[in-house]
Amino acid sequence: MSEYWKLSRLYLLLLLIFAAGRWYLGNVRHVAYEKATDKLSIVVLTLFASLFYAAFCRRWRGYGLPRALGLAAFIAVMGQIVVLLSTVISYAAGVESYFNHPLALRVGADAVSAGPVSFAQALVIRAQGIFANAVLNVIAGTLGWVMGALLPQPR
Repeated sequence: MSEYWKLSRLYLLLLLIFAAGRWYLGNVRHVAYEKATDKLSIVVLTLFASLFYAAFCRRWRGYGLPRALGLAAFIAVMGQIVVLLSTVISYAAGVESYFNHPLALRVGADAVSAGPVSFAQALVIRAQGIFANAVLNVIAGTLGWVMGALLPQPR
């Protein structure tokens, strides 16, 4: 686990930048969620990180598939913990943010018209997100590990 922490420092820095950017866009600049959420998507960052880390770790660190997938799952959980904590902070502070926006917590065209999501519902949704994103990142990690064979051998 400590190896995953050390190896993923760049990802964790990017995760911090993305989370701060989402807070900035939504709560300082007041850019509408629909306009900017895709510009700093933590889910997309995490998926690409899982794919690239698995590829590079296969070729240049000699990771087998289980180890690469462990790293991908670690990356997913770290991203979702940041999302969960940001959601909790949004509710605790009583502010609307990209983390408690109805579209961030519900799926479907009528997500906004259904109104705000309760804190308890949000926690359930975020807990489900931890599991779902871990699965998605393991899939991305698998693809990355397979594609890692295309990278050049280390010298």
